[in-house]
Amino acid sequence: MAGTISNVEDDDRFSFSSSNFSVQELVKQPIKTIPQHYVRQPVPSAPCGGHRPSQMLPTIDMNRLVSGKDFDVELGKLHSTCKDWGFFQLVNHGVNSSILEKVKLEVEGFYQLPLVEKMKFRIREGDAEAEGYGSTERDGGKFDWADRFFMTTNPNHKRKPHLFPQLPSSLRNTLESYISEVKTLGKKLLCLMAKALDMEEKEMMGYCFDDGMQSLRMTYYPPCPQPELVMGTTSHSDFSLITILHQLNGVDGLHIHKDGAWFPVSFLPNALVVNVGDTLEIFSNGVYRSIEHKVVPNVEKERMSVAFFINPKFDVQVGPAPSLINPQNPPLFKTVSLDQYVKGFVSHKLNGKSHLHNMRIDRDGEDKLSLDN
Repeated sequence: MAGTISNVEDDDRFSFSSSNFSVQELVKQPIKTIPQHYVRQPVPSAPCGGHRPSQMLPTIDMNRLVSGKDFDVELGKLHSTCKDWGFFQLVNHGVNSSILEKVKLEVEGFYQLPLVEKMKFRIREGDAEAEGYGSTERDGGKFDWADRFFMTTNPNHKRKPHLFPQLPSSLRNTLESYISEVKTLGKKLLCLMAKALDMEEKEMMGYCFDDGMQSLRMTYYPPCPQPELVMGTTSHSDFSLITILHQLNGVDGLHIHKDGAWFPVSFLPNALVVNVGDTLEIFSNGVYRSIEHKVVPNVEKERMSVAFFINPKFDVQVGPAPSLINPQNPPLFKTVSLDQYVKGFVSHKLNGKSHLHNMRIDRDGEDKLSLDN
């Protein structure tokens, strides 16, 4: 709860630094005005189509995709949902319910730790990937209304020694179990998507998994007395092939941009939310769509989530799958190294779908990848 409101803007205790500041700590004190580092004013008018009421995300039943019963129907539904929505809720996903509950309790426990304990994992100066606990600057010098803990989890040798290995043992062991389960789930989903795209499974698996890049983000969104002035998460599309989201405490806040309008989405208890990332839109040569989304904080309630990102292997070229390209279906996107692709994504500072647009081939067919605009 945000509590009684008073002014903290000129309080020396809240001198701002992205490396040592916590929104969670901020709201423990009464606040009257939102610190300017978080205010996204002027608030733009609603896009064409306006704002819509909350909608339930399309539902995909994993049982139907693995048991054989109604397989073709459910695979067709998965295919059309990835084309039209780029987001779906997954039920009967097979991730152990006891592990999901442990993740909830352990992440809640982490964010209940004293700030000094959490700051042991803070984002370090000069870390281009911004791994660790804290916040990063968005476009225009603003920051999101959230505290995050982001870290690479695969390959194991890419785990930073001061982060995952140093987590409290109970949290670390629980996350290891969770990661194992969602990796298995993610592999099944990507194989199914390959089948739906008429692609050989080995082509998809050769692009990711095993030593593919995977990462995890635990996010705490404190309540905000004026949510219309801030962003819990800046509007963006994900870098990944797919993202698997576990909303821990049942508090909604996810909004997606579809058909020219923003609207909040809700999903069933115990469902996982899966979304198509930019890399899969590129790999599918535009058949599947990554969707711009954002998080709006709640006035009274905290929201917590864990997102797991499945990305390509480090040594691949990011571009359309060769099997999908022919004279009748030319490439819509450029092909670049993963390193070049990551640098381009980071340079755009989580700004809508700007990096994906930058990856599109110009109408004259020239390959003009820019990493600095």
